[in-house]
Amino acid sequence: MPVRAFLSTILLLVTPLPLAAAVPAAASGVATVTATAETPSLYDDEAGGFANGDDPAIWVHPTRPGRSVVITTAKEGGLYAYALSGAQLQHLPAQPPPGPDHEPGRLNNVDLVHGFRLSTGATVDLAVASDRGRDQLRVYAIDPAAAAAGRPPLTDITDPSVPFVFNTTQEEVDEAETAYGLAVSGTRVVVSRRHQTRLGLLQLTAAPGGKVTYHSVRTLDLPATFPLPDGTTWVPCGEPGELAQIEGMVVDRPHGVLYAAQEDVGIWRLRADLTGRPVLMDKVREYGRQDTYDPETEECVPGQDRGYGGDHLSADAEGLTIFEDGDDGEGYLLASSQGDDTFAVYDREDNDHLAQFRVATGTRTDGAEVSDGAMVTSASLGSAFPEGLLVVHDGADTPGDGDREVTNFKFVSWRMVEKAID
Repeated sequence: MPVRAFLSTILLLVTPLPLAAAVPAAASGVATVTATAETPSLYDDEAGGFANGDDPAIWVHPTRPGRSVVITTAKEGGLYAYALSGAQLQHLPAQPPPGPDHEPGRLNNVDLVHGFRLSTGATVDLAVASDRGRDQLRVYAIDPAAAAAGRPPLTDITDPSVPFVFNTTQEEVDEAETAYGLAVSGTRVVVSRRHQTRLGLLQLTAAPGGKVTYHSVRTLDLPATFPLPDGTTWVPCGEPGELAQIEGMVVDRPHGVLYAAQEDVGIWRLRADLTGRPVLMDKVREYGRQDTYDPETEECVPGQDRGYGGDHLSADAEGLTIFEDGDDGEGYLLASSQGDDTFAVYDREDNDHLAQFRVATGTRTDGAEVSDGAMVTSASLGSAFPEGLLVVHDGADTPGDGDREVTNFKFVSWRMVEKAID
């Protein structure tokens, strides 16, 4: 274990972490909070194992909440598990390429299944991750005893014969239109398709030998073109052949609702079983802007903006997560507004926008920028996070190391976020 991670673990055991202050940013109307802890830096290069942080999940220990585990994806770097101090507990590498000239595994998003019954009769909690490199799901059992003892808590129990999620051949998989975003609904999993607008609903099932597999239930295509008030049709700018993809998703299980963030468009609200009519709940500011693609720079050049966009999200619209406030359906939907490094807060019931905040540099950590994934829990996690925890991806961890791309995850006390919302 690295020295930094070891010291962080010792500190967690002997003293509670102090809570940072939420400081309103009056000039911009955006409140700021600071993180209490962070994970070690991940480096997206050969020396760092091509680890590029993306999406977190918070598994709450059923009897020892202070020993809960944060599970994160790191694309080609695989899956990581952390203690609430930010100390690394485990690293599981991504799958190797299935053969020469094929793509290796790239774990993109992760979510949790509770109380899944295996073929052995055992009931376990699962971490389920989308493998965008191999167009599959990877499934990991979570061991509460190992987590309580500070040992590696995850075991890969993916059935070796799991099918592709969206493709039929390995050659199609190598074209990279593969499993991307992911959200769990009971024992079902909603998965989005990279570079497309398609969502797929999968059913997890027990396989022989204590393994887990899945099969497709149905698919749904969100819109790729959009009518504007002036009678024209808008197509979000992108590389030729690529559509406005969806990544950040979350299921509000008591309400049977799926929220899906279409990166260049906004946030959709639809039924979690992918039936019925989707509704565009909020738009990004860039909605309707006439951008053009520059093949030399491989970037979209901003064009005329006729004011059809929203007020709270700057593209990309990314990570979504729900704070459940009691059993009456109240709480908040949080969304990463990646383009301006803020998070939008919506009422969970009527989806009214309530507040905007950012994770700024504090005394213990730097801030969170270019954030992809986020997850929040309202569970009390001991003295460190007595009123809940928000974990967010930081796409530009500092101080950095020269030109190396560096990422990690920030742990923010929910108490501070609630002050910011108020």
